[in-house]
Amino acid sequence: MSTFIDYELPPELIAQEPIEPRDASRLLVLDRAGDTLSHRHFRDLPDLLRKDDLLVLNDTRVLPARLIGVRSKTGGRWEGLFLRELDGRWEMLAQTRGWVEIGETVDIGSLRLALRDRTSDRHWLMEPLTTRPTIELLSEFGQMPLPPYIRKGQARPDDTDRYQTVFADRPGAVAAPTAGLHFTADLLQQLTTMGVQRASVTLHVGLGTFEPMRTLDVEKHVMHHEWCEVPLSTVEAVTACRQRGGRVVAVGTTAVRSLETASQSGTLQPWSGETNLFIYPPYEFRSVDALITNFHLPQTTLLFLVSAFAGVERLRHAYDMAIRERYRFYSYGDAMLIV
Repeated sequence: MSTFIDYELPPELIAQEPIEPRDASRLLVLDRAGDTLSHRHFRDLPDLLRKDDLLVLNDTRVLPARLIGVRSKTGGRWEGLFLRELDGRWEMLAQTRGWVEIGETVDIGSLRLALRDRTSDRHWLMEPLTTRPTIELLSEFGQMPLPPYIRKGQARPDDTDRYQTVFADRPGAVAAPTAGLHFTADLLQQLTTMGVQRASVTLHVGLGTFEPMRTLDVEKHVMHHEWCEVPLSTVEAVTACRQRGGRVVAVGTTAVRSLETASQSGTLQPWSGETNLFIYPPYEFRSVDALITNFHLPQTTLLFLVSAFAGVERLRHAYDMAIRERYRFYSYGDAMLIV
């Protein structure tokens, strides 16, 4: 079976700036039943969803995880990306010139971090030499971690709000759940008024989401782990949606992975923990009826997931159409609705 994981994208179609307002982005609608494509805008979502549908949103909040400082010993530039906290130490992706010895420190303003261990040249365990909470330290000393294809990762002050969904609530991600970036508070209210319900899951997006597949054999791919939670209230909302004949509309691949992780027993159950669920064709979706998603990087697990949901050839045709029609790609780009 052919699997759609690669395509050629003109570099100028990689969105470098977010569109304003958020819901002015374009929306490519793929109807699986009719095997059709249509061109809309994200603000048209009230015309495309139905009363009694359920939107499932990922409420993770992106941490200001990018830290820039100097080595205390040499004064050389140091840059790190906070990944997660492990027993008071920070797992980080770090880079600097030269070799840093265990015990050396780096300074980010008045914050000092000490290298305690490393799992590879760039994966370090750093200890903050303070008792202040991690979230507080990152908020004071960190920057928004834009992906490298947006301005080479160089964030501006306005990215602090713009690279964050309007419903972001639970800090823990190092990348945004980008399908959610298109929603405005007004659009969410319009959908609520027409009878569309909302529920939340949490999946703290990690760097692994951007990594390309290193093997064409899906059975040999080692999937990255990300922490997620599906609360009882969301399970109940999905059950109620199905009972009233509505559709469960996942906002983003992260919402899909959360719901499908919690459905591995055959029925959706409350769930919390690390997930490494890898969804690829063919896959039987248990908890998702429709999907809102952005356009994803080639050769990534995200593209496999969307291929499994849309159908490989349908998705290939949709991406060809999006490139031909000059849609904007990736995190600050346009969106798709697959129904």
